[in-house]
Amino acid sequence: MIYNKLGNTDIDVSALCLGSMTWGEQNSAAEAFEQMDIALEHGINFFDTAELYAIPPKAATYGATERIIGDWFKQTGRRDDIFLASKVCGPTAWCPHIRHGEARLDRKNIIAACEASLSRLQTDHIDLYQTHWPNRNTNFFGRLGYQHTNDTDETSIEETLDAMQELITAGKVRHIGISNETPWGMMQHLQISQHKTLPRIASIQNPYNLLNRSFEIGLAEISCREQVGLLAYSPLAFGVLSGKYLHGKQPKDGRITLFDQYTRYNNTEANLATEAYIAVANQHGLDPAQMALAFIRQQAFVSSTIIGATTTAQLLSNINSLNITLSAACLSDIDAIHQKQPNPCP
Repeated sequence: MIYNKLGNTDIDVSALCLGSMTWGEQNSAAEAFEQMDIALEHGINFFDTAELYAIPPKAATYGATERIIGDWFKQTGRRDDIFLASKVCGPTAWCPHIRHGEARLDRKNIIAACEASLSRLQTDHIDLYQTHWPNRNTNFFGRLGYQHTNDTDETSIEETLDAMQELITAGKVRHIGISNETPWGMMQHLQISQHKTLPRIASIQNPYNLLNRSFEIGLAEISCREQVGLLAYSPLAFGVLSGKYLHGKQPKDGRITLFDQYTRYNNTEANLATEAYIAVANQHGLDPAQMALAFIRQQAFVSSTIIGATTTAQLLSNINSLNITLSAACLSDIDAIHQKQPNPCP
């Protein structure tokens, strides 16, 4: 296993982080237990979850993933071997089951959410507590043509950081991070934490993959200069970069097949780019999914890549991507495709 520092902390986290959002929906508790066992056996010491999970979000599975992880901790006694990350939801008009549709990143909600997560996780602390998305009107899910408007109902970042400080002081949270954030939001967190002596973000969890390299445009410089590590999610673009959906294929257990609302990585330009990336992988004798993961790992601003799998074979293949270092020729071929079809899925 390869280990990196988490942002500007002294914490060593595995270069691959085990994602969990399928547990409790696509994966049973028994399958999730097996994934955690395998991950630990291969040196992965970093698990990521969220109060929102399982995905897709719904009342019946809210908190299910955290409960599964908590049960695994209780059964195995391996809590101290894991750097555990979870997330608190921002405003959720589209998730009325979370705190009666009134979830926010204010003190009341953050404290309540953390206490509930700790209970489900059967632990006394969360190592990395992240805001899942901002509590303001902004383009945090990469929509094209987004129109910015004045926000009259936001929670200030200072209030969010104040609540995080309270949790840290109480020993319930060790480090904090942000997710689905913009360059402006990232800099605001850093500036407010410095000027107000509040907790400093250690990480940012945003999408980053061969079909969506928008992180490189504004966020990567901040990440490098300010030592805020990227936790790259959707590294395989919902599995699209494996090639399993090409030419109209509908694998029966695939997320896009099961949940038709997940369309971010399923468009004509994405399919064309994916075909080209798979051709590059074949040319260089690489598995396409492993090439996609290796590309992310070789970026200087990445602290860890969040992998998700629904089968043991997928998980082991993802882990084995650590054995691959992309050559200069392969990276050049990848960039040539990116120049022709940049960010088809922002």
